[in-house]
Amino acid sequence: MATPVRRHRGGAVQDRPIGWARNPLTEFDQLLSEMSGLMESTVGGAAPAVAWTPLADVTESAEAFHIEIELPGVKSKDIDVEANGQELVVTGDIKEKERKGVLRRRTRRTGAFEYRLRLPGEVDTEKINAQISDGVLSVTVPKADVAKPRHIEISETSESTEKTGG
Repeated sequence: MATPVRRHRGGAVQDRPIGWARNPLTEFDQLLSEMSGLMESTVGGAAPAVAWTPLADVTESAEAFHIEIELPGVKSKDIDVEANGQELVVTGDIKEKERKGVLRRRTRRTGAFEYRLRLPGEVDTEKINAQISDGVLSVTVPKADVAKPRHIEISETSESTEKTGG
């Protein structure tokens, strides 16, 4: 049985089978980028700005949730981190660089961004820590004491003590 392949316009066959080493989210992101470029070219760049979501990793330990958000070139003064109950919201703005010459291609995102995360447990919003280093914003959200697992010691009682003492 033949492996399905993707055909380009004009009937040319693509080298790789469909889904081979490709991330569907990357293709979707490219499609959105192309549509945005089309809107800008037809409207003349007057399309309303829409906040985009940066890439992030979320891990959980026994004590806290750890969020790492990719924000290359962003200064801490351009980022706002807010916590409301179990929701963490990171917003900000990546400013357009002043350039000399003609920009032939742009794939890096600029403008307003927003990252929202609803955490699955109770958190201690007073002790949230955020720091940025090498273009990665690291946010640590400690779990509330009620959400932390607690080890309970089991005491032993001997049955002979209960029978004679009863």
